[in-house]
Amino acid sequence: MSANAAYDKALQIGRPPNIQRLFPNSRALIVSGKVIDRAMRAKGKAMTIAANGRNHLVVRGALQAAQRANAAIIIEIAKSEGGRSAYCALNYWNLARQVDAIANELGITVPIAIHADHYGVKGAVDIAEAKVEIPSLFDHGITSIAIDASHLPDDENLLASLELAPLVPAWAAYETEVGEIKGTEGMSTAEEALFLIRGLNAHGFVPDWIALNNGTAHGIQTSDQGIQIDLTQGIHEALVPYAISGAQHGTSGNSSDRLRTIAATTNTTKANVATALQMISWGVRVNDYGNAVLNDDGSFAKVEGAGMSEELWAEMMAYAADKGFRGGNIKKLNLPFENKILAQPAAIRARMAQAVEDFVYTLLVDVFNAQDTAPLGIQAILDAGGYAMPPLVGRIEDPAEWTPELIRERAALIESDKGPEGDFDD
Repeated sequence: MSANAAYDKALQIGRPPNIQRLFPNSRALIVSGKVIDRAMRAKGKAMTIAANGRNHLVVRGALQAAQRANAAIIIEIAKSEGGRSAYCALNYWNLARQVDAIANELGITVPIAIHADHYGVKGAVDIAEAKVEIPSLFDHGITSIAIDASHLPDDENLLASLELAPLVPAWAAYETEVGEIKGTEGMSTAEEALFLIRGLNAHGFVPDWIALNNGTAHGIQTSDQGIQIDLTQGIHEALVPYAISGAQHGTSGNSSDRLRTIAATTNTTKANVATALQMISWGVRVNDYGNAVLNDDGSFAKVEGAGMSEELWAEMMAYAADKGFRGGNIKKLNLPFENKILAQPAAIRARMAQAVEDFVYTLLVDVFNAQDTAPLGIQAILDAGGYAMPPLVGRIEDPAEWTPELIRERAALIESDKGPEGDFDD
């Protein structure tokens, strides 16, 4: 079968029901996140970018890069970025529409998943809201979700996950998390990860990805510790019987060499990048770690002639100063300035997207080993005969050993350090 015929067949059978309903005439291959994971597994020692679409031009540039690299890709937004209290114009409910429109406009022909990242659950109120809200995300085109109850103790994390996992369609990808992403403190252990995954498995839920606190942090990094590779390897090895891949959060702030090693030596197939893409689209200088470069006075180093216009940058910085936005909180400029960014001349918008494309292309090809994974995702659809990927593993654990009472007893025996309390949302 020719590549074109394979794509047409995958387009016919590989788009999930919500995508077929929303975009009946689309030529964009929006798929379950399971397809993306299968593509990385098929290549081996490969991970793709999960690009946080904090603005329209980031999404545009990331999709252009994926097409150029012939790589399957994930476009995502987190609850803090795009939930009901969003600081971005793109959100859980419009991201799929933006991606579909851009992909059709540009003729993008690689598999794309739409991921609701960090759907945070911190207590009973969040669980009640989630039972209404999570179905609405799939109604609006989400094809993959991270239900993140890692803010809670181990037993409550598992119990909340068990309560909400049934809301994820069987065909959709499901990510879970153990340990908040706190950087140098409260790092995850294999014992904690196994507790969560074994408990989910006992009740028939097999996540596609697990995110860990493995030594990195969200946003602008304040430590050069970065991802702890040995820790990640050990946890991934312990989880091999459960056929779960790694989702690497907080990728910005780690060198290319470290990320290259993560791809080559762990079971990671999904790497989240948010802050670096935002900064690059704006024209802020970043180093090899994806961190923004600062001037001597602590201000962000804007590259003249790159990113947005100098006039708009000056207006944004004045607004930030007035609102008291400093450091990582500069992310709060996304929402009030999205329309002004899109109102710039075409040439400026193009260079903003091009900068993102070049950065993401380098990651996909030279760092993540994701080049030419698009055909592997298409083949996964053809092999499965549709949008629903067959499970990689079935139930291993005995549900009778994972009742709520026994879950709490087991959790009490876990020795762990959760680190300091605080707001670690991205």
